[in-house]
Amino acid sequence: MKVTDLAPWQLKMAGTGDGVCNILPDTAEAERLRGLSHYEEALWADGIEFVAGLDEVGRGPIAGPVVVAAVILPPHLLLPGINDSKKLSPRKRYQLEEVIRRASIAWSLGAVGPHEIDQINILEATKLAMCRAIKMLPVHPQHLLVDALELPLPLPQTSIIKGDAQSISIGAASILAKCHRDRMMTVYDELYPGYNLAKHAGYPTPEHKRAVWALGLSPIHRKSFTLKPPKGKE
Repeated sequence: MKVTDLAPWQLKMAGTGDGVCNILPDTAEAERLRGLSHYEEALWADGIEFVAGLDEVGRGPIAGPVVVAAVILPPHLLLPGINDSKKLSPRKRYQLEEVIRRASIAWSLGAVGPHEIDQINILEATKLAMCRAIKMLPVHPQHLLVDALELPLPLPQTSIIKGDAQSISIGAASILAKCHRDRMMTVYDELYPGYNLAKHAGYPTPEHKRAVWALGLSPIHRKSFTLKPPKGKE
């Protein structure tokens, strides 16, 4: 079965791993990963074992959902290649996605669709998606590391600016969120042809904006954005 044979809500949203990674980093990579783990290491040293990193993908597009991943990694585990998902090629992201799922203590995904985004705004929708991801975790987290946001939850949390480049857990979450959302947009691309959603993932590229002006809005487009007409259509 291909990904495009699945509806977006049929894609797996949570799971547990075995907490083991058999890929060992070289010396330079191990040093980079230790630096990327300093927030986690401080919490682990205090006896806090279940640290969940959270990151989102999809705040900027004009179509599709905002997606959040939550990842709890085993203490002191170094996963070679983990980085901000934007710094990785698609091929590398998908390779790491499977490694992260297998090596994590737990992982989960949460999403908020276009209709809800239009109702509550993208910032609140991002927070809601994060809360949904936390609720989906098979293991209850003791502390949250969140990329640049504070959540209305009774859980200890640390907000980290550019967290996907500062925390190994948030970096891992950014990879899972990006891979999952890209798959969703591939499904939507087949459901709503003509917009080339698989190519630009719903972001407002010139090609995407021209398609919207030619075809109108699809059911997954966000109606709360303001789209300027392309040149020649003013």
